[in-house]
Formats: sequence, C-alpha cells, structure tokens
Amino acid sequence: MITYVPEPFTDFTIEANSEALAAAISQVQQQLGQVYPLIIGGSRVMTEETQSSINPSSTSEVVGRVSKANAEQADQAIASASETFKSWSKVPVAHRARLLFKAAAILRRRKHEFNAWLMIEAGKTRGEADADTAEAIDFLEYYARQMLEMSETAAKKLIVRRGEDNDLQYIPLGVGVVIPPWNFPLAIMAGMTTAAVVAGNTVVLKPASTTPVIAYKFVEVLEQAGMPAGVVQFLPGSGAEIGDLLVTHPLTRFISFTGSREVGLRIFELSAKTSPGQIWLKRFVGELGGKDAIVVDSEADLEAAAQAIVASAFSFSGQKCSACSRAIVHEAVYDAVLKRCTELTEALTVGNTVDFNNYTGPVIDSNAYRKIFEYIETGSKEGRLVTGGEKAEGDGYYIQPTIIADLKPDAVLMQEEVFGPVLGFCKASSYEEALEIANNTEYGLTGAVFSTNRVKLELAREQFHVGNLYFNRKCTGAIVGVHPFGGFNMSGTDSKAGGPDYLLQFTQLKLISEQL
Repeated sequence: MITYVPEPFTDFTIEANSEALAAAISQVQQQLGQVYPLIIGGSRVMTEETQSSINPSSTSEVVGRVSKANAEQADQAIASASETFKSWSKVPVAHRARLLFKAAAILRRRKHEFNAWLMIEAGKTRGEADADTAEAIDFLEYYARQMLEMSETAAKKLIVRRGEDNDLQYIPLGVGVVIPPWNFPLAIMAGMTTAAVVAGNTVVLKPASTTPVIAYKFVEVLEQAGMPAGVVQFLPGSGAEIGDLLVTHPLTRFISFTGSREVGLRIFELSAKTSPGQIWLKRFVGELGGKDAIVVDSEADLEAAAQAIVASAFSFSGQKCSACSRAIVHEAVYDAVLKRCTELTEALTVGNTVDFNNYTGPVIDSNAYRKIFEYIETGSKEGRLVTGGEKAEGDGYYIQPTIIADLKPDAVLMQEEVFGPVLGFCKASSYEEALEIANNTEYGLTGAVFSTNRVKLELAREQFHVGNLYFNRKCTGAIVGVHPFGGFNMSGTDSKAGGPDYLLQFTQLKLISEQL
C-alpha cells in the first residue's frame, strides 16, 4: 500500500491548468438548472416539492433543483440504512478501504469539474475550490489507511495471558446521520460520510441546503466506485420537517454534525434523549465553529503577521470556522499592524469567482448577507470602522472586506462568530493580556501567535486554549494527517478530523476471549 501523502494543490500559474479549469467551468455551466432526486436504498426518488440551489455570485442563476424529502421518506431512508447495515458491516475492512481508494482516484481525475461546481455553487475562488477538492481526496486516502491500520493492530494492543486466546476488534456502530456544512461542501461532507462508511456504518446524508448539488455529485462518485445500494442515503430536506426526526429516530446510532453552535447544541440535546425502542446511547460528533484570534507580540515579524491576518480573515470571505476574526495586537506595534492590514485589505478584489482575477467572492446567501451587515453595524458602534463595511459591486452577495478597530475584549464583535469578511482589532497592553483576551470567548477552535521570542511562544503553547494552535503562520489551512482539526469548549467535541483518532468515534471495541 502506498504511504499517504497529502494531495498537491494545482499550480494555476501553468496555463494548461487554468485552461482545463475554464473548460470545466463551461461544461458545468451547461448543466445548471437540472433537477436532482433523493437516493433511498439506491433508488432515485423525485418529489413534487424541491429546493433550489442559488449561485451566490449571480443570484438570478439556479445551480440546481433538488428533491425535498418529507417525514415518510426520512423514515424510509433510516429503515433502508438499517437493513443495509446488516450486510455492509460484515464486508471486510480491506474491501471498504478499496472503495475509498477508488473514489479518491475518480475525484482526482475529475478535480477540475468539482472545482468548477465549488466555484459556482459555493462561491469559492479557484484556489479555495482546489484546496477543498484536494482535502476531500485526502480524507478518502487517509481514512482508508487509518481503518486498515486499526483493524490490523487492535489485537496487538492486548497483554498476552497464558492459557487464553484474546482478540480485540473495532466494530461499526450502525446507522449514522451525517449533517455537513455548506462552507466545505465537498471536503467536510466527504470526510464525514466516508469516515463512517469505511468503519462499516451506513449513512443518511442530509446535505447543506445551500450546496446540495455538490453532495449529490459526490454520492455519484461513491456509486461509480462500487458502493452498494443503501450504504449512503441522499436525503436533502428542511431541518424542521426531517431534521429532528432523523436525530431522534430510535434506529439512529450516531449523529455527525458540522455547523453553527446554535444548531449543534440543539442536535446534541436531542441526541441525548432516548426514544421508545432505542437500545443504545447515541453518539454525537460535533464541530460548532470558532472565534479565532491571531495574537501579535511586540517582538514579531510584522509584515508576516499582517499578511497572515488578512489571508486568514478574508480568504473565502471569512466563511471558515478557522478564519481569523480577531486580531489581538500588542500596543507597541498596534498602529503599524493595523495600518499594514488596512493597506493589504484595500488591495483585495471582490467579485464573481469564475473571474480568476478576483481574490474572494460572495457570502453564501441572503440570510448570511443580512446577518453580516447587522454585525458590521454593531461593530461600527463598538469600535472604529477602518475600511470596508459596504456592499461590493455585482449582483451577488458581495461584501467588502471590513476591518473594525479599537474594540474592547467583551465587544459583540470580539465574542460572537460572524462567519463573514469582518475582522476586529483589539489592543493589548502586554503579551500576557493578549493571551487572556484570546482565551476570552466560549469557543476554542484555532489561533495563532506571531513572536520571535521562544519563551513567549512556549507560554502560548501552555496557555492558549484552542484545539489547533499555530506559531508564526496563518490560523487557516489545516492539512489532513498533518494538522488534525477540532476545537475545545463550544467549538465542539474536539473530534480532530483528519487525525489518527477520528475513526474511533464511529466504532466500538469488542473483546473476544477464549479459554484454551
């Protein structure tokens, strides 16, 4: 078996790669507006009611119309997944791993096509889209290898006792409900789904309402790779109609969720309650966002810090749970860092991402658009609007990258997740105070520190309470297998996606001991 190596990013300075992507965009644009079915037990099911996926870069353009499941169909999907689990759970680990390897190979061959879908349905630039597709490939390659290793080494962890034959096995849990986010509609969705599948579980996939077409295209990849009918049910629908039903269903064994704190806490609460006929305690695997900070010490490379802050804050218009939304800067260098970040931000271009010259694109939909402007209004009263704060040109959900300075540590803009291109600046009188401010939220996902002082970095290593802490680099851009990803406190269950322990959450250990 070839050793796992992260998928390389496409070099778009090579003209042939840019031309191939442009051709893929043209092909995808010709497919816009199609209607997509549910997939239950391998059967395509068209429904009268549909939900439309809108291009956030051009709001008059419908990417696709996706069938919308009702409660009866949700029950059918759970039942199908439960029945399929009886056979899929017995498929050898090596066979399940090969499914992921095959799917990764298909994705690799169709990389530009999926990049194009991500650019059009999610509003990603070509670089962000390519990183999303590469991460999806990485999850497939990595989790397949992790499951193989777990199956081969479980029994070796036991202490030998004479007169007994002892065996330890990782066995699957059952039916899982997978609810992925829209901001990484290929990578995170694929990782959440296939981690459960390669461990021997079956899945009801409820895709994000704003990016369902990408999820459907990925399920097609799994089918092309040889996934048996019923292993993954594709079930778009409203949370109000089918969400609670899926979470509380007595046949649901676990829920894997990535999204907002509000929705995640509701799912966590519902999953903790037992339903009539339920014979297990459900597992909840959750990633609920962040309020991530970059701390800049007085002893730091200020240009590197400014470049990292702007890249972390405004790539993909700040729509990453790892995005830097707080710059906490020592008072001795505060003005210099703010000035340089403002210069860099004002040079950024915003517009339709199929134009390769634009640095970033739209926010995802009208609800996000409205909410972000409400935060900008609040932040402008709490602090000083330095740049941005207005709609950018175009007929998409475009917002100018925005910096609001001189915020107090307890300001709304320093506490609540905005999930948009809004960066707050806060001044600290000392490095120790900067770390205190960084920890002063209910989240704990990512963070970064810029300092040339080793003692100060080691202090942050001990005191900066986040799941992913970076020194002298940006706080976004985790790589599967290199930077296991997940956070503390209200950021979720610290599931560490793309890490060596992630698959443990979708398995249970069974010991078999025989007296010789």
